[in-house]
Amino acid sequence: MRASLGARQALTSPPELLEFETPSTRLELYREVARISEVEAGQAAQAPVLFPITQHGELMAAPGFEARTDLLQSPDAGAPLELSFDGRAGERWPEDRRESLQGLSEREAAELVARTLLAHWKINPSGVVQVDRASGAPYAAAYVDGILRINPAFLYMAAAQGPAFLAGAGQ
Repeated sequence: MRASLGARQALTSPPELLEFETPSTRLELYREVARISEVEAGQAAQAPVLFPITQHGELMAAPGFEARTDLLQSPDAGAPLELSFDGRAGERWPEDRRESLQGLSEREAAELVARTLLAHWKINPSGVVQVDRASGAPYAAAYVDGILRINPAFLYMAAAQGPAFLAGAGQ
């Protein structure tokens, strides 16, 4: 994968391609996703957006986040969210640990990102939130009809922001 590959292209590629990219390449893609999230925030999702959510019955772009946000540092919101990763919609979340995900499995990384995004978006579901794996999707994460779909390629980008990778990102 070339460093010139854009974030939108990277999201529609297999996540394995990002896994083996350098931390600095993945960090730059993450920063691009964050910039786009801030530009798109609050817009009606008539065109594809990176973080579509339903709010008051309308599909729109979720609130954006800053490029320095570590999505793997899940906030303690007091009342824990109930998440389900049972994969009933198809793709299962891999449980094997990956160096490119700060030593976490995709499922563990998805749980942290899910909790962080839902808290940031101020989504307080009354029941269990199904978290589906959406590889190749044209978005990073989408919360529609009570289901959170996360693109695993986005997890590899988000993991590059974490403290374990920041020290080596300039290499």
